[in-house]
Amino acid sequence: MGSIDYNRDPQTCAGAGQQEPAAQDEPARQSPEDLQEENRKIRRLQMVVNMVTQVIAQDSSLSVEEASEMVADTRRVALGMFPEKELAFNLIYWPRLQRLMRERFRMQ
Repeated sequence: MGSIDYNRDPQTCAGAGQQEPAAQDEPARQSPEDLQEENRKIRRLQMVVNMVTQVIAQDSSLSVEEASEMVADTRRVALGMFPEKELAFNLIYWPRLQRLMRERFRMQ
């Protein structure tokens, strides 16, 4: 049998000082069904944004008011699907839509 060295630093021992994270520190785990539903909603939102950007970019008869309404409707759809993700929409999609409006309608 080996001897135990009581003078060793307990932090250097394998596993010493390591604690299991508290349950409240872990992110909420989604069920596979919830994750699949969220992915479906994300793909749907991406398709909506892509369609809106294509229409704004390619429809020469579209007025600035109609395009603005489409952008506002897109935002409403996004926040309807993801109510607590306004910041994500503002960071991901809003700059893209703003840039498209500026380029298409020569806005400042």
